[in-house]
Amino acid sequence: MKPGIHPPYGPVVFRDKAAGSAFLTRSTMTSDKTVEWEDGNTYPVVDVEISNVSHPFYTGTARVLDTAGRVERFERRYGRREAN
Repeated sequence: MKPGIHPPYGPVVFRDKAAGSAFLTRSTMTSDKTVEWEDGNTYPVVDVEISNVSHPFYTGTARVLDTAGRVERFERRYGRREAN
């Protein structure tokens, strides 16, 4: 790596505000807020709105859209298109 152009890379805690969970990883993100982690050390903490713990895709609560119903509603409203 070229010296002097890269941001510092170190341990950071990401805290999911929606689920109330947190995980320790390494990142170039920084924060003025800190938190004491389970190992007794203090790390900068970055609050995120959503993570894999609260995202609907990962939790299995994602909704499947009823595309067939939408197509039928469109055809009722605007008529069926004739095949050429």
